[in-house]
Amino acid sequence: MNGGYDGPKGEEAIRSGHADAVAYGRAFLANPDLPRRLQLGAALNEPDPTTFYGGDAAGYTSYPALS
Repeated sequence: MNGGYDGPKGEEAIRSGHADAVAYGRAFLANPDLPRRLQLGAALNEPDPTTFYGGDAAGYTSYPALS
């Protein structure tokens, strides 16, 4: 499964048997610390699609990480 999953939705998809795995592509682009955020139940940064694969560091280094 992929597309629009956060931690709780991903866990439910696996627990209910609707998925064997969940992909977090866009969420990872906006949250380089995604595993930690999911583990802590922390809020996710909102992805900015205008920075996806743009050819420079914008979007890859500009999202805030948990402190």
